[in-house]
Amino acid sequence: MPELPEVETIASTLRGERGGPGLPGRVIQRAHLLWPRTLAEPAPAEFAARIAGQPVRQVGRRAKYLVFQLEPDWLLLHLRMSGDLRLEPASAPLQPHDRLCLELDGSLRLAFNDARKFGRAWLLADPQAVLCRLGPEPLAEDFTPAGLHHKLMQTRRQLKPLLLDQTFIAGLGNIYTDEALHMAGLHPLRRADSLSTSEAETLWHAIRSVLADGIRRNGASIDWVYRGGDFQNHFRVYQRTGQPCPVCGAAVVRTVVGQRGTHYCPQCQKTGS
Repeated sequence: MPELPEVETIASTLRGERGGPGLPGRVIQRAHLLWPRTLAEPAPAEFAARIAGQPVRQVGRRAKYLVFQLEPDWLLLHLRMSGDLRLEPASAPLQPHDRLCLELDGSLRLAFNDARKFGRAWLLADPQAVLCRLGPEPLAEDFTPAGLHHKLMQTRRQLKPLLLDQTFIAGLGNIYTDEALHMAGLHPLRRADSLSTSEAETLWHAIRSVLADGIRRNGASIDWVYRGGDFQNHFRVYQRTGQPCPVCGAAVVRTVVGQRGTHYCPQCQKTGS
């Protein structure tokens, strides 16, 4: 599943910051819903009628959501397991698994492709109807070490499933959680309320560091879902089972935590750390 760095990379591409055309300033002329269940809200007929004629003002990201500010509405897209977006000439052939296409002025098309059909789209008057449930943005200025420590002290949950909880911190997934916990030297099963102030600050720095590095490297490309990233070539522990830890040389271990594959170093991330 694309995580914060991958979604941020897609957003910056759609803004035209990585070369090629951008979405801001384009007008949506019509929508083609090729898989009705892609649309979470509103009903298909209302969606098609409302979105036609709306200009795209901004393209942003909140957690793992792509956020399109239209006028007057907002379009949210969550890529889930296999979603991807293409901004392409309207004359380009549709691809297998295209689920939603938006025709734009300038003979362009925004196509949402989703092989596994888990991705969802919302057209809303107020995006907070969906986004209000999310936790803080880990790269935002108001996400502080003290704030993180305070939140950790409120729960006895294990670190790995807690950091994956989008209501606790928004945007982290399996890759960047494993990487951040290794950088911080914290075991994925460590209880959240056992962290000291200094350990929480170390975790805060690690979360922001791995996310910033992921964005700088255009995210991670580890399967057919997301292409173009380089962060997979710099993993510390994720999907490196049996390979040496880059810090101490011990073999990286894979286990399952909360039904998620989890990678860690048994020497750098001892159970009590």
